[in-house]
Amino acid sequence: MKTIKINLVLVTLLTVILCASCKDYFDLNENPNLVQDPPINSMLTTATQKAALNMQQFGSITSYYAQYLANPSASGAADTYQITDDSEEWNDVYYAMADLYDMIQKAESTSAYLHAGVAKIMMAYQLGLVADIWGQAPYTDAFYGTNTLTPKYDDEESLYNESLRLIEEGLSDLGRTDYSTELDGESDLMHQGNVASWIKTGFGLKARFLNKISKKTSYDPNAVLAALDQSYASNEDESSMNVFLGVNPWAQIAISNANNLLGGWLSDNFINHLNGNTYGFEDPRIAKITDKTINNNYVGTRNGQGNVGGANTVHDECYISINSPFTAETAPLVIMTYAELKFVEAEAALRAGDNNRAYAAYLAGIQANMDKLGVAPVDRNAYLQNGAVAVGATNLNLALIFKEKYVATYLNPEAWNDMRRNDYQYKDFRLPLNAYLSNFIRRVAYPADERGRNSSNVPADEPLDTPLWWDRP
Repeated sequence: MKTIKINLVLVTLLTVILCASCKDYFDLNENPNLVQDPPINSMLTTATQKAALNMQQFGSITSYYAQYLANPSASGAADTYQITDDSEEWNDVYYAMADLYDMIQKAESTSAYLHAGVAKIMMAYQLGLVADIWGQAPYTDAFYGTNTLTPKYDDEESLYNESLRLIEEGLSDLGRTDYSTELDGESDLMHQGNVASWIKTGFGLKARFLNKISKKTSYDPNAVLAALDQSYASNEDESSMNVFLGVNPWAQIAISNANNLLGGWLSDNFINHLNGNTYGFEDPRIAKITDKTINNNYVGTRNGQGNVGGANTVHDECYISINSPFTAETAPLVIMTYAELKFVEAEAALRAGDNNRAYAAYLAGIQANMDKLGVAPVDRNAYLQNGAVAVGATNLNLALIFKEKYVATYLNPEAWNDMRRNDYQYKDFRLPLNAYLSNFIRRVAYPADERGRNSSNVPADEPLDTPLWWDRP
């Protein structure tokens, strides 16, 4: 994995400058004090930073549904499947997509095809975030139509197909040799201008999208494997963004928690998944993800129940940790990991009937995740040799793959997609206490901001346990 540090004042300035690029749906007024035609590499800086930050913001929504996180107070809204207002996340991702739309237009008009390729891949990724949370969403009319003030909604399948189309176009652009402008290494906050790395990321995202429709008859595991063959080959290939206005946002939650601004408490489901309660043996990754409590043990918070051990200011249940390589102050945000893709490979290969490939990928995914966390080799190898993990190719099943992938996708919004694809069939996974639904949550309500400004087009409310398009056979 590669990281980069640049002047944060410059990043701040560029972020402010590029807000001027938003279309009517996002910003009705043109500010004469802002640059209206920013350089293409400045647009690249903003595009790569916002994509990573939006991944984290969406993870802050989905991690309660995947039960990585839990509210320390009883009957928290997200914990108990109440309707929540996620206007900030909606607005931020649409501002980012508006910037990407302008970047694509500028890149294509100036033959900056490498920049167009990156922008299309980042657009596909963030459009997927929106569709995976809410389902139908404005896209065609918002960016390419004439009704940008109150755009109509595209259906879920159309958004999925559009994301795949954008990835294909992006990969094609990245393969061109007649481009006018190189990707600037300092401006590219994810891959430092490395085109080959962007191509690998594009193929990894393609594999992720293709694998998401595992419930559909059109699912093709061999197409998933073909995309994976051209994606990440190690942890070093991953995209990595570590330029923040302060510290990693997960670390900021942990710091605020320590200052009694409570957040970032870990669900007992996730902690029990790791501490031996659920599977009978401790996963060494737990010590690299969180810290022991004041009672020298690992205890999580039950979703919907809140903290029960004492005052919320006492560290008697586990939190997000600034000591973890994933959530430390300088830890990078990574959209997609090599370990995750190995589990995608394991699943697709198993569905394709290639148990040997599936088993090798399954073990490689565990090892990659442990290496990324810095687990000692002796502890890593002991876990990999445990009879409950080292089951052999003929005994590998989807439950084991999803079990291990759940750890590897900690805090990533992709984990909630897996939860729904797997119908929440994880050992001892329970509905939250005092849940407002009798079934597990499958979608999120449209945000108040969108209902206020585009009410004529927002789809009618559906129960939050209604599956999205790709979540149905």
